[in-house]
Formats: sequence, structure tokens, C-alpha cells
Amino acid sequence: MATRISRDDVKKLAALARIKISPDEEENLAKDMENILAYVTQIQEFSATASEKSAASGTAKSADGRREKARVRNVLRPDENPHEPSAFTEEILAEAPKRQGEYVKVKKIL
Repeated sequence: MATRISRDDVKKLAALARIKISPDEEENLAKDMENILAYVTQIQEFSATASEKSAASGTAKSADGRREKARVRNVLRPDENPHEPSAFTEEILAEAPKRQGEYVKVKKIL
């Protein structure tokens, strides 16, 4: 299903990007965007079918290329011997250029 990109859509995007484009460029950009969206749609469809096939077969490829039964396992290590809360707060804040109490003070950006 192809999405039709109009010249008005291109004009709106150009205004949002704060770029000036000529009327000739509007048509070319509209065509290019349609081609890009069509390609992304193809990739999404391929990805969806590939993951469905993999899930249906219940197999996965191993590092040496052999097929093996897919296993779900936890790859995170258990959190053993965690440090005390706030154990390193003072050391970290000592490295900050400015601080206010237990916080790093930064310039306000709005």
C-alpha cells in the first residue's frame, strides 16, 4: 500500500525543517519520500514475516550456522552485594563544577 505524499506535505515538512525549497524540488522530494516510505514498508513486512517464521519453527541459528532449539534465558547477572544507597554520592558531587545540596547544579535551559 503506497502512501501518497502531496506537495503540501512537502511544504509543511520544509517549513518545520526551516528550509527553503523551490516548486521543482517539491515534486522531486515528494517522489523521493514516497520511495523511501515504500522501502521502509517492505523492510517492515519482511521483518514481520521473518520473525513469525522463526517463532513458528521454534528454532534459531547458532554461532556456527547450525539450527538449534530456541532457548529463553536471562542474560543479566544477579545483583550480588549491592553497595549501600548514597555510598558514592559525596564522591560524585565533589567532581561536579557546581552543586546545590545533594544535587548537581546546571544551567536552566528552556
